[in-house]
Amino acid sequence: MQPTWNSERRLTAIARAVLSVPARQALADRQLAPGRTVLDYGCGRGDDVRSLERLDCRITGWDPYYRSESKPQSADTVLLTYVLNVIEDPAERRHTLLQAWELANTVLIVSARLTWEKSKVQGEAFSDGLLTSRQTFQHLFGASELRNYVEEVTGTRCVSAAPGVVYAFKDDAARLSCLAHRIVPDAEWLASEDTASAITALIDHVERRGRPPRVEEMPHNVAELLAHLKPGELRRLVRDSADPAKVIEGGKRTTLNTLLFLAVELFNGRGPFSSLPFSVQLDVRAFFSSYKEACQRSDRLLLKLRDDTYVRGAMNASDVGKLTPTALYVHRRAVDDMPTILRLYEHCASIAAGRPQEWTIAKLKHQGRGVSWLDYPDFDKNPHPRLLSSYHIDLQTLETSHMSYANSANRPLLHRKHEFLTQDDPDAPRYQRLTEAELKAGLYAHPHMIGTENGWEAELIRCGRELRGHRLVRRMES
Repeated sequence: MQPTWNSERRLTAIARAVLSVPARQALADRQLAPGRTVLDYGCGRGDDVRSLERLDCRITGWDPYYRSESKPQSADTVLLTYVLNVIEDPAERRHTLLQAWELANTVLIVSARLTWEKSKVQGEAFSDGLLTSRQTFQHLFGASELRNYVEEVTGTRCVSAAPGVVYAFKDDAARLSCLAHRIVPDAEWLASEDTASAITALIDHVERRGRPPRVEEMPHNVAELLAHLKPGELRRLVRDSADPAKVIEGGKRTTLNTLLFLAVELFNGRGPFSSLPFSVQLDVRAFFSSYKEACQRSDRLLLKLRDDTYVRGAMNASDVGKLTPTALYVHRRAVDDMPTILRLYEHCASIAAGRPQEWTIAKLKHQGRGVSWLDYPDFDKNPHPRLLSSYHIDLQTLETSHMSYANSANRPLLHRKHEFLTQDDPDAPRYQRLTEAELKAGLYAHPHMIGTENGWEAELIRCGRELRGHRLVRRMES
C-alpha cells in the first residue's frame, strides 16, 4: 500500500534560507560525504536539496506534493526531515518510515519536532497530536520517544545525533564508524599538497595518535604522495622526526579514547573485535594486550560511572571546569580535557538524547546522573554572557527537557569565565584579569544578587563600575 498523505501537509513545508538542522548535523557527522548518493524523502519545497547540490552532494528529492513526478530511488543516505510529525494516521506514519528505511542503502536520517516546541503549535487535540486551524497536523515527539520509535520500526540500533535527529544504519560497521568519529578526536589529518606536507601530516598523526598509521588509514592523497617511500624509510622518518614526548602523550590519549569508545559502545550494545572500525582495531592492538583486556578495562570504567563518590572525586581532581555544590560546568573547548570518566558521562548522555548543535557549557551533576548543555552564544565577546537555552537529560529516567531564555527580560549570566576553560586556553588570562578586577571592586560581595542581568547591573551601579569589553572601569557620572 502506498501512503495517502491525506491532510494539508504541503502547508507545513516551510521555505529555508539555510540548511535544516538535520542536514547540517549530517554534514558534520560525514553522513553526506562526497561520493554518497542522497535522497531527501519528503523534501517539501526542496531547499535542502538545492543547498546540498551547491555543496556537490549527489542528491535527489521526492515529495508527494512538490516533487511527485518520478518515483523515489534508493540512495546511500536517505533524509526523512520533519515528515513523521505531520502524518496524523499512526499506521501511515509507520509505513512512511518503513518506506524510507527500505530506500536507504547505508543510513536513514530521521528528524522530527519535539515536545518542547508545543508552545509554538496552536491547535486542538486530534489522534495522537494536534490539528491546527490550517488543517495541518503535528505529533510532537519526546527525544527518547523518537529514537525508540525508529529502533522499533527499523529493528536496528540507532544513534541520537542531536535533539530530534536520529541515525539508523543498515550496517553496524557504519554505525560504529560514526561513533568513532564523534569520540576519537585524533583521527583528522593535516591537508597535504606535496611530499613535504604529506610527511608533516604523517608526523603530526603519529604524535597525536601515539602510533604509526597503516596505509589503509591514510587519506588517499597522503598515501599517493608517500607511495614512493619504502616502509623502512617511513619508519626512519617517524623515528627521526616525531617528538618522543608527544608520541608518548598521544599513546596515553589514544588508550583513554579507546576505552571511552568501548565503554560507549557497550552502552549501545558491543560487538566482536572484527566489527570495530579499522583504526580502533589498530589502537587496541597497539595499546592493549588483547581485545578482552580492553573490554574489561572499559567495563570497569562504566561501573565507576555509577559510583557517586568516584564521580565526585573525578570532578574535584579535574583540572578543567567550575565545580559548584551540585555540578561541574565545563566549556565546550575543554570537554575533551576532562578525566575519562567524566567524558564518558557526557558521551553517554549525548547518545541517549543527542547533543544539541549549539552549546557552550556542559553541566554534569555529581549526585544522580544528569547532563545539561547550556548555550551562551556570546561567550567569547561578552564579559558576562547571557544564557540563551538549556537542554537537559536525566540519565536515570531518560527524560529530556528544554528551556529557552530568548524572550526573558532578566536572563541568567556567567561570571569567572576563565574557570570554565583549561589553564592554557589563550583567552583564560584575559578573563582571569577581569575576574580579579571585579573581586577587588567588591562586585562579588553579594553572590545571590549577581546571577541575573538585573542583579548584576544593580551591583555594577552600587560599586560605581561599568564594563568596556573585558575591562572594568569607573562609571562615568551622568
